Amino acid sequence: MKKNTIIFLMLLIAVAANAQRRLFVRGYVLDGQNRGIELVNVYAKGATNGVTTNEQGFYELLLNINDSATVTYSAVGYKTEERKVIFKDDKALNISIILHSDTTLLKNIEVSAIPKQRDMMVKLRTSTLRLTPDAAGGIEALVKTQLGVVNTNELSSQYSVRGGNFDENSVYVNGIEIYRPLLIRASQQEGLSFINPDMVGSVEFSAGGFSAKYGDKMSSVLDVSYKTPKKFEAGVSASLLGVTAYVGTSGKRFTQSHGIRYKTNQYLLGSLETKGDFNNSFFDYQTFMTLNISKKWSLDFLGNISRNNYNFKPTKRETEFGTFNMKQRFSVNFHGQEKDVFTTYFGAFAFNYTPNNRLKLSLNASAFNTQEHETYDIIGAYSLSDVQTNADGSENAVELGSGSSVEHARNRLSATVATVAHNGSWKWKKSLLEWGVSAGEEIIFDKIREWERRDSAQYSLPQNGENVNVIYNLSSNNTMISTRLQAYIQQTYSLDFKNTYWTFNVGARTNYWSFNNEWLVSPRLSIAMFPEWKKDFAFRFATGLYYQSPFYKEVRQVVTDTVILNRDIKAQRSLHFLLGGDYFFRMWKRPFKLTAELYYKPAWNIISYSVDNVQIRYSGINDAKAYTVGADFKLFGEFVPGADSWISFSWMRSKEDLYDDYFDAKTTTGNSLGTISPGWISRPNEQRYSFSIFFQDYVPNHPEYKVHLKFVWADGLPYGPPRSPRYLSENHAKPYRRVDLGASRGFKQGREKFMTKQKVVKEFWFNLELLNLFNIKNVSSYYWVSDINNSEYAVPNYLTGFMVNFRVSVEF
Repeated sequence: MKKNTIIFLMLLIAVAANAQRRLFVRGYVLDGQNRGIELVNVYAKGATNGVTTNEQGFYELLLNINDSATVTYSAVGYKTEERKVIFKDDKALNISIILHSDTTLLKNIEVSAIPKQRDMMVKLRTSTLRLTPDAAGGIEALVKTQLGVVNTNELSSQYSVRGGNFDENSVYVNGIEIYRPLLIRASQQEGLSFINPDMVGSVEFSAGGFSAKYGDKMSSVLDVSYKTPKKFEAGVSASLLGVTAYVGTSGKRFTQSHGIRYKTNQYLLGSLETKGDFNNSFFDYQTFMTLNISKKWSLDFLGNISRNNYNFKPTKRETEFGTFNMKQRFSVNFHGQEKDVFTTYFGAFAFNYTPNNRLKLSLNASAFNTQEHETYDIIGAYSLSDVQTNADGSENAVELGSGSSVEHARNRLSATVATVAHNGSWKWKKSLLEWGVSAGEEIIFDKIREWERRDSAQYSLPQNGENVNVIYNLSSNNTMISTRLQAYIQQTYSLDFKNTYWTFNVGARTNYWSFNNEWLVSPRLSIAMFPEWKKDFAFRFATGLYYQSPFYKEVRQVVTDTVILNRDIKAQRSLHFLLGGDYFFRMWKRPFKLTAELYYKPAWNIISYSVDNVQIRYSGINDAKAYTVGADFKLFGEFVPGADSWISFSWMRSKEDLYDDYFDAKTTTGNSLGTISPGWISRPNEQRYSFSIFFQDYVPNHPEYKVHLKFVWADGLPYGPPRSPRYLSENHAKPYRRVDLGASRGFKQGREKFMTKQKVVKEFWFNLELLNLFNIKNVSSYYWVSDINNSEYAVPNYLTGFMVNFRVSVEF
C-alpha cells in the first residue's frame, strides 16, 4: 500500500511539473460595441494548432512557455490583430481585445455576447450537461434549472412549470411529440426518460406563451433536435448508476447514430428509509438515420426501444419525524413483493423535400406503443410511537397504535398512438410562414384491479360494525379508440422601425377529438423588440389561448370503485399573458444577462387532480376554475471567465376554485353553522417560491480541473389525506432543500502530452459527484396511518440522503 502511494505521488509531481511548462492565455474578443464575437480564430504564430471563441467571445489558448509569443486574432469581417505576450511568472494571462470591423467584408453580420431571445423559446446550452451533478441525469437536469421550472424529487425526470403538472408539458424530438408511460406511480419506477443526451444536437425550451406549432399543453414545451454526425464520433460513459454508449458515422449520402443506455438505481435507492431487495434494470436503445436521396430529397428515421423492470421486495422501514421535543417513530415490517414491467416502442419516418433555400416540406409517419404491467402484493405490520428523549440521551417509546396493511394490484395497460403529419415552411425576405396538419389514431386497453386494506388493533378500517370493507378499491376494464385531428399556421415577421428591431409571431391552431366530439381553435401572438439604446435591452410579450384536449388519464372517472370513461369531458382552457425583458451588460469585462418575466394565466374547465409522489389522479370531470400569477428573475453570466453560471428566484401563486364545492360546518357541540364554500384553494403544484444557484469554476491555469455546484431551496407542495376533499390539502410540506457538488478532471488531445501519442481518444473525464451534500431529508409524499378512531397521521416519505457517485466518460 505504501509503495503504491509513493508511486501515485511521484506521478502527481511529474504531471504538475509538466503542467508548469505550459500556460494558458485567456480572455474575450469584443467588437466596437463591447459585444463578444463568436468564431474568432486565435492562434500563436508558428504553432500548428489554435482555438476559436465561443458565443460570448471567450477563448482559452494553451502555449508553451518561452520568453514571449505573438498571438493572432482573425475573423471574417474584422481586421486581424496581433498581441505580443511576455511571460513573467507561472500565472495564466488574461488578454481581452477589440476587433474593428472591416467595412469591405462585413455585411449583415450580427454578433452578441449572449444570444438574444427573439421569441418565447430559449436555446439551452448542453455543453455543461456532462459534468453537472444530478441524481436523475438527462436533458431534464438542464431544463430544471430554467426560469419557472421546479422539481422537488431528484429521482424523477419530471418537472413542474409555473404551477402546472407533468402532463401539461409537451416534449418534441425532431418535431415528433413524445409520450411517457401512463401507470408510473413512483419516481423509483421511472428509469430513463426518452431523450438520449449523447444524441442531442440542439435544445429549446419555453415556460409559456409559445407559438401555435408547439401544441396546446398549458404549461411548457421542450423541443429537442438530434444531431447529424459530420464524421465518425463515439463515446462511452460509466458510473455507479449505469452505463451509456454512443456511436455516429457519416458518409456521402448516409449518416447514422446509435445510442444505448443502461441504468440501475439500486445504489441510489439504498439511501431510502424503506429497506429491501431492489433488483431494477432500465434499458434503452435509440437510432437516428438520414439518407440523402438527392440534393432536394432526404429520408429520416428515428427509432426507440426501451424496457423498464422494477422488482422490489421490501423488508422493513423506520421513519422518525416531528420536532426534537415531539418526535414520532413509524416502523414497518414487510412481506411480499412488487414486479413492474414497462416496455415501449417508437418509430418515426420523415420524408423531406427542399426544392430551394426558401421552401421546406416534410411528410411524417410515427407510431408509439407501450405495454405496462403493474403487479404487487405487499403486507405490512406497522407501529406508531411517541419518542421521548431523556436527559441522559436515552429514549422511551410510547406506542400510539399498531396495525397491518395489505396492498394488492393487477394492472395492465396497452396504448398505441399512430400519427401521419405534414409540415412545411416558406421563407421570403424577413418573413417566415410555417404550417402543419396531422391525423392520429389512439387505441388504449386498460384493465385495473387494485385495493388496499388496513386494520388497527385487529379492527378493519373503515368499518361500520356490520361489514368489513377495504380502505380503497378500484377496478376497470376499458377500451378507448379515438381519432385526433390537428392543424396550425403561423407567420414570423421582422422589421426595423424607428431605431427598434421588431419580431412578430402570429398564428392559430385547431384540433378535433372524436372521443368527445370537440372542435377547438386557439390563436397565439408574440412580440419581441430590441431598441437601439445606449444600454442593451430586449423586451417580449406573448398571449394566446391554450386548449389542452384530454388524453386517456384525464377522462377516467371513478364511480363507486369503478373507473368509467367520461365522454362529456371537455378540454381544459387557459389564457396566457407574459411580459419579459433582458438587460445585457458587462461586469468585470465579462458578459451578463439579467432577465425578468411576469405572467398571469387564468384557466377554466379545469379537471382537478391530486398528486402522490409522481402519480396524478384526475377527477375525470371539468369541475374547477383556476389562475396562476407569478414573477421570475435570473442573473446569467460568466462569474468565472468562460464558464456560465446563474442565480434565479421565482415567486408564484396558483389557486383553484372547485364548482359546487362546499361542506356543512358545525360547532364542537354539534350545532350547524350552515353551508360553507372553501373558495380559492392551493393547486397541487403550487410552489410559492423557489431559489436556485448553478455555479461553475475551475483551477486557475488548469481548466481541466472543474467544479460544478447546484443549490435549490423551494417551497414544499400542498398535501392532505388521500382520497379526501381537495380543500383539506392546504398544508404545505417542508421546503425542498438540496446541494449537489461535482468535481471533474479532464484529459484532452492537444493539452496532455501523453494524449498526443494516440489518435483514438479525443478526451476523457473523471467526475466525482457528492449528491445531497448536507444529507437534508426532503419529502416526496406522505403515508397516512389511521387508528380505530379514524384519526390520521401523516408519515413523511423521505427522498435520498447523502450519496457519492463516480463517473468516467470517454470520447473517441
